[in-house]
Amino acid sequence: MSFVQKKGLTPFDYVNYTLLSIISLVSVFPFIYVFSVSLTNPDAYIPFTFYLIPKEFSFASYKYILSTDSFINSLKSTGFITVAGTILNLVITFTMAYGLTKKMMLGRNFMLGCVIFTLLFNAGIIPSYLLVKQMGLLNSYWALIIPSLTNAWSLIVVKSFMDSLPEELEDAARIDGCNDLMVFIRIIIPLSMPAIAAFTLFFAVAHWNSYFNALIYLTDTKKWTLQLLIKTLIIDSDSNGIAAAGANDDKMIPQETIRMAAVVLAMLPILLVYPFLQKHFAKGVMIGSIKG
Repeated sequence: MSFVQKKGLTPFDYVNYTLLSIISLVSVFPFIYVFSVSLTNPDAYIPFTFYLIPKEFSFASYKYILSTDSFINSLKSTGFITVAGTILNLVITFTMAYGLTKKMMLGRNFMLGCVIFTLLFNAGIIPSYLLVKQMGLLNSYWALIIPSLTNAWSLIVVKSFMDSLPEELEDAARIDGCNDLMVFIRIIIPLSMPAIAAFTLFFAVAHWNSYFNALIYLTDTKKWTLQLLIKTLIIDSDSNGIAAAGANDDKMIPQETIRMAAVVLAMLPILLVYPFLQKHFAKGVMIGSIKG
């Protein structure tokens, strides 16, 4: 029996796999180029040259960018926003979703209607900016956290997931003397760990890659996030882009190698975490889609 017969592969499968392999390679090439340029010796770097393998390996660009105060400050800012924002997102989303599952709760239908309304309609940038300004959050990390404590899609998905949990478990817990808070902590939270794991990744990646809100609300360069700093390095092609990163050495390292090193450092945490937690992303898409 041939390999094709064992695996049940058809000519269409071979064509499909070949095309997918080509597309995958094309998608990987930009990442290879970024890594290659970032690891190229600045003295051997030639502008406007395509690199797949560095001619001379060097970590000079990484040492340079890691020695700048602006990069360290932006890393701390992004880390704080990601950790604090993710924790608050989980608390608000899961507690509110649990409340919306209670059919006897006063005003439940009205609140659920408001959530669905925000899913369909958005106030826009100007009202959001005015709200943040009136709250006194401009140029504050909380301007990137408080306005986005949760969102309609997350609430609906988590609520659907909690609706699928057996009500008998809650009834048994109440018979044992648990109130609503203890039921939520001891019963709902342990059963919701797959959803918590998935949405932890969703929220963390969203905060780590936060750019537009930071661009609008943060004016102090010391509070810039990594994405804002990288934008300055990449888009500002003159010396101002490097100056924003704190470069003041006599020997200027080529700007391109610094840009690529900054890009690699910004996406490295996600690249390291995602392969191990990819199944939670896939599971998160299906959470709440099936009841029973």
